[in-house]
Parts: sequence; structure tokens; C-alpha cells
Amino acid sequence: MNVSAITDPATSSDADTIGVGVFEGEQPPADSPPELGALLASGEARRSFKKLALTHAAGKRWLLVGLGARKDFTPERARVAAAVVGERAREISTRTLCWVVPGDGGAPLAAALVEGTLLGDYRFEQHKSGPAEGDDGEDAPKNIERLIVSGPGSLEAAVADAAMLAEAVNRARDLQNRPGNDLTPTALGEYASALGGQIDGLSVEVEGRERILERGMGAFAAVAQGSHEEPALITMRYDGAGASGPTLGLIGKAVTFDSGGISLKPGAKMAEMKFDMSGGAAVIEAVAAIARMQLPVKLVAVVGATENLPSGHSVKPGDIVTAANGKTIEVNNTDAEGRLVLADCLCHARAEGAERMIDLATLTGAVIVALGSTYSGLMSNDEELAERVVAAGERTGEIVWRLPLHEEYDQLVKGKYGDLDNAPEARKAGTIVGAAFLSNFVDGVPWAHLDIAGSAWDLDRAYVGKGASGYGVRLLVELAKSYSS
Repeated sequence: MNVSAITDPATSSDADTIGVGVFEGEQPPADSPPELGALLASGEARRSFKKLALTHAAGKRWLLVGLGARKDFTPERARVAAAVVGERAREISTRTLCWVVPGDGGAPLAAALVEGTLLGDYRFEQHKSGPAEGDDGEDAPKNIERLIVSGPGSLEAAVADAAMLAEAVNRARDLQNRPGNDLTPTALGEYASALGGQIDGLSVEVEGRERILERGMGAFAAVAQGSHEEPALITMRYDGAGASGPTLGLIGKAVTFDSGGISLKPGAKMAEMKFDMSGGAAVIEAVAAIARMQLPVKLVAVVGATENLPSGHSVKPGDIVTAANGKTIEVNNTDAEGRLVLADCLCHARAEGAERMIDLATLTGAVIVALGSTYSGLMSNDEELAERVVAAGERTGEIVWRLPLHEEYDQLVKGKYGDLDNAPEARKAGTIVGAAFLSNFVDGVPWAHLDIAGSAWDLDRAYVGKGASGYGVRLLVELAKSYSS
């Protein structure tokens, strides 16, 4: 989608459809056609949040959306309103949509309108062989072709950054939505390598099974040994000009298909386990966006990509493996594989110089029971880093809820025959126990763990409905920005 900003009135643009919001107790903007006021007066249009009405005036179509109370209007509500308008705009075959920035919100609201429109306009049709069922065959656009944002002041930079960021999220969604026979660990590594060739200042290294074993990454290698597909250890580096803050370490779990291994998952919804690489997708696209924006930060990103399948070569319940830091792990459930992959990836990020580490993983079903899809679970060993992550989530709408870490949880992951147990039988505090396990591999470095199992797909927000959500890309970029000022 082509995205631009103007300071002229929306009516002067060449848009065929104009989106206008109205707050409770207020009238549409002064330069709006009288037909909008008539819609409100008749009751056909309402000011309640997300209520939508359509009219024609001045040779254009006008979509009037309720924004609710001005005091309650936030960038997140702007994203939702933009998605609601965007959906109706597509239904009426809009090619160019112009949004009037509501109130005096300026750049933050303009950026949110762009994000909500682009994220809501996303479709994944790479594997469709023809028109979707129900397509009437007419020349109706499947997507909005152009978006114009009309508002006072200089909005160009904010709008351009928002478009770049939303496109990064949608690319992460493309990765997530690809099936496991298409997006193998090798394919993900090749994708990341291609980004390194395209983006100035970004370097990417991809290593396979042999090098993973040479590095002593026995936990990661154990997960990978059940599949004939080659695993991929993806390391991305970016050193932005003028960077003065700590080196950020972004770590992503990328199990491109998770059957559970010998501890086989139930067949129902196992197809969704192609999404078990969502943390890795978010990290890869966040790093790419940070490099494209040329943010003055230093970072190293590590993504562990593998399949988790049952075979005669698979790791078995009861096996003991050794991680890169020398810790031994009893693998008592092969479906608790994500923490094995992340354990070695955390060690690698630390060895590569990471001074603040944030990992993203679809780690536990328990986080869905606790928080649903509204929040991701946050656990951290550092107050300052945790506060930054929470704040970044609030600003982007990718909100997190902090769960506690306590020394008593450490007792739950102690092994009987090895140092650690990857799946304690007690089944207590499953999400926290996953983080307690991972804390053994950070060696005192400030670290935050995000369990995104409830947020990575089927988020069911207006701008991200079913399928992949790209959750974490915007949060990580916003976190990087907090270290770049």
C-alpha cells in the first residue's frame, strides 16, 4: 500500500473515500460536508466507538466512525477505528482512502491510523490457486491501494515510520502463516540471510547442525535430532551509527513445526503448531525494521530454528542433555522443547555481547489460561528492563502483564538426575516455571522473557483477527527506540 501525508483538507486529495471520526458530544470537523451532520442528526450515524455510517458528498464517499469519548481515545483505539473503516472501505471497492486525523492528536494518532489500516488490510493468499470462494469475478480491489493521512503539522516522518513498521509486522505474519513444509528451518535461515544482503548495516550468519554441536549447544541439538530437516542457528547483528546504549539481545524461538516429539501432541489443532516459530519471526522482522529505520542502537539477535518431530533419532523422555553453559537437563517431556532451544540461544546471545536480553516464545499453554489473548506474559530479573518492556507494550498496543519470579520457583525446575528438569511433574505455575528454567542461562544479564503463546495468532482484535498476528515486532522496535534517545 502506498502511504503519504498531506496538510491540505481531505477534500482536496484524489481519494475516492474519506474516513472521518467524531467524538461523543462533538460535531464532525468544520470543513466536513453538511451531509455528515445530517447523518448524525438522523441517528443513522452515532458517536459511540466503532459505529459506522456511509454517505456521499462532494463527489466522494464518506465513512463516518464514532470515536467515543475524547478522553478515552488512545492510539490503540485509533488502530481499531482505522481497521473498522478499512474493512468497510474494501467492501465498497475503495482504491484510495484518506483519513482525517481526529482532534489534535498529531503524529501518534496519525501513525496509529496508518498501522490500523495496513494491519487490517493484510491478506495471506500465497498458496491460493485461484480466486477465493465467493469472489464475484468483478474488478473489485482486494486491498486498498493508497492511504492518505490529512492533518495539521508535519506528519510525513511519523506516517512513513508507521507504514514501514506495519509492513514489517505483515512480513512476520507471512512467515508465521507459511506451512511447515514451506517454511522449514533452512528456508527461515535463507530468508534472514537475504535480509542481510538487502539492508545496510545488517549482517546475518546462519549455522547448521554440525556447527550447533560444535558450539556445545546440546539442548538445541537434542530438539533438532528427531527431524531430517537441518536446524538453523540464525545470528543477526546491527550496530547503528551514534549508538551509545547497551547492546540489546533479541532472542526468538522458531520451532517451524512442533508435533511434541515423542511426547506427541493431540491431533486436534496440531496444524496450528506451524505458528510455534512466531517468536523467531517477530525477532527477525523487528531487527530488519530497526536497521531500515537506522536507529542508533546496537543489537545482536539470535533465532533458534528447528522442527520437533518423533522418529528413531528423537530425544526421549528421561534423556539428559548438556546446554552450552554446561548445565545438564533432564528432558522429561519432549513437548517442552522451546525452553531447550532458548536455553542455548540465550547462552549464545550472551557470548555475543548482549547486555540486555529479551526473548520471545510461544512457550506455554498455561499463559493462555492465565491471560487469554489480551496480554502476553512478562517475567524478568531486572526492574528497569521490565518497566521499559511494559511501557513499550502500552505505547504499541502489544500489552504485557508481569508475572513474578521467586526463588521458590527455582526449586521446581531442579532435576533429580541432572541439574534441571525441563517439565516438572508438579504442574504448578507453568508459565512462571518456564521462565524460571530459562533464568539459569542468562548469567546475571538483565533479561526479560515474553511468553506470547496467547498473542501470536488468533488475536481477534479489529486490526488483527484470525491467523498470524505478528505480535512482538512493534513492541521490540519501540523498546529499541527507548534506548536510542
